Amino acid sequence: MDELDARIVRLLQANARQSNRELARTLGIAPSTCLERVRTLTRRGVIRGYHAEVDLPAMNRDVQALVSVQMRRHSRPIYEAFRDAAKNWREVITLFVVSGEHDIVMHVAVPDSDSLHSFLVDRLATRQEVARFQSSLIFQRIHNNVLDVLDSGD
Repeated sequence: MDELDARIVRLLQANARQSNRELARTLGIAPSTCLERVRTLTRRGVIRGYHAEVDLPAMNRDVQALVSVQMRRHSRPIYEAFRDAAKNWREVITLFVVSGEHDIVMHVAVPDSDSLHSFLVDRLATRQEVARFQSSLIFQRIHNNVLDVLDSGD
C-alpha cells in the first residue's frame, strides 16, 4: 500500500459518506484515479465495507461489559460451536478468541444490570462448553475510528 492508498483509507475512515469527487478533490487527484484506487483497495480487502456507527445508549444498550470465558476443553469443534452460537446472541457486539487465562472475550451491551445478569446466568452459564467466566463492567469506551498503516518497526 503506497502513501496515496493510505491517505484514501484514512479519509474514508474519517468520513465514508463523502463522494468520490470530494475525495479526489481533497487528495488532489482525478476522480477516475480515485475511483480506481478505491475499487482496488476494496478488491484487495483493505476496505471491507461501510457502516453507520450507532450510539449504544440510543439503542437501549446502556450497560456494557467485557465477558471473559474459559472453555471446558480446548478443541476446534468446541470453539466453533460456542463461537457460532455467540455470534447470533443480540447482546454480543464483538467476540475475540484470545490467548492467556481465558479463551474468549466478548464485548456485550444490554439495557441494564438485570439484563447483564440474565445474559450471564441464563445464556452463558448454561453452555456446556463453558468452564467459567468473568465479567468486567465498561464505564467508558474510547474507539479510534481512524487507523493508520504502521511500519513493521512501530
